[in-house]
Amino acid sequence: MAEPARDLDSARRVFRLEAEGIQALARALEGPLGQALTRAVDLVRAATGRVIVSGMGKSGHVARKIAATMASVGTPAQFVHPAEASHGDLGMITTNDAVVALSNSGETAELSDLVAYCKRFGIPLIAMTAGVDSTLADAATVTLALPAAPEACPLGLAPTTSTTMMIALGDALAVALLERNGFSAENFQVLHPGGKLGRKLLRVADLMHTGDEMPLVRPDQPMSEVLIEMTAKRHGHCGVVDEAGALVGVVTDGDLRRQMSPELLGRRAASVMTANPLTIRPDAFAAEALGLLQARKKNGLFVVRGGQPVGFIHLHDLLKAGVA
Repeated sequence: MAEPARDLDSARRVFRLEAEGIQALARALEGPLGQALTRAVDLVRAATGRVIVSGMGKSGHVARKIAATMASVGTPAQFVHPAEASHGDLGMITTNDAVVALSNSGETAELSDLVAYCKRFGIPLIAMTAGVDSTLADAATVTLALPAAPEACPLGLAPTTSTTMMIALGDALAVALLERNGFSAENFQVLHPGGKLGRKLLRVADLMHTGDEMPLVRPDQPMSEVLIEMTAKRHGHCGVVDEAGALVGVVTDGDLRRQMSPELLGRRAASVMTANPLTIRPDAFAAEALGLLQARKKNGLFVVRGGQPVGFIHLHDLLKAGVA
C-alpha cells in the first residue's frame, strides 16, 4: 500500500476509535456515570474554594486543559502537578477546595500523596479513571468511570482514545457547572477581555463617547453654531435635543453636503436635521451596533436611554476595539 493511503487509513482508524470512545461515554451517562457526574457537579458547587485538577503524564496535560476550561467559564480552577504536590505544593490545596484526579489506570504512584492528603483533611476527591477497581477509585468520593475502549494507538500503549474521552468528560463537567451556575455571555466577556470573542461581547456603553464629548445643539440654533459643534467634537454628527433634553434629530456630514447652499449657515438646526434618528441602547452589544451601522450604511449612532442621549458611538470606535 502506498504511503499516503496508509497514512489516511491510520487517520481514519484513529478518528473511528476515538469517536467510538465518545459514543461509549454518552451511553454510559444513562447508567452510573450519569449519576456520578451529577454528584461531581454537586461536590464542586458545594466547595467554597477552587477545583484542583491533577494528573501525571498525558493525563496531566488533559488535567491542565480541564482546569483552564473550568476557570474560563466561571468555576475557579487550578492545576497542581502531583509530583510537585509531594514536595510542598500540597499547600496550594485547602479544605475548601475539591480535587479532580485523572489517571487512566487509577494506579498512578505520583498521585498517592495527593490522595492521602485529601483523605486526611476531608477534601472531596473526584476520580476520573478507567480503573473502576483501582486504588484511586476506591479512595475517591465519587468516580467518573471511563467505559472500556481500545486505544487508537495500534500498539495499544500510547494514550489516545482514553485521553480524548477524558477531555470530553472534563468538558461535560465544566459545561454542566457553567449551566448550573447560570454563567452568561456577559460573564464570559469579563473573563476573556483580550480574546476575539471577548471583544465581540463588549457593550456599547464600554465604547461610547459621553458627557462633553457628545456634540449636541438645540433646534433653534443656527447652522453656523451646529457646524462649529460638529467640527469641535469630530464625530461628523450633531445631535439635536429639545428643552427636556430628549433627542429629536441629528445633523450629519451627509446632511450638510445634501443641503449645501449660500443660505445654509443661516438656517436653524431644526430645518436641516433628520428627525427620529437611528439610535441604540447603552446595554446593547457592540456587535449589534456594528451590524446596525453596516445595514443602514451609517458611520455613527447616538446612544439613548429614556429618550435622552447618554453617548455617541462611531464606526471607528468599534473597529478600533476589534469588534469587527
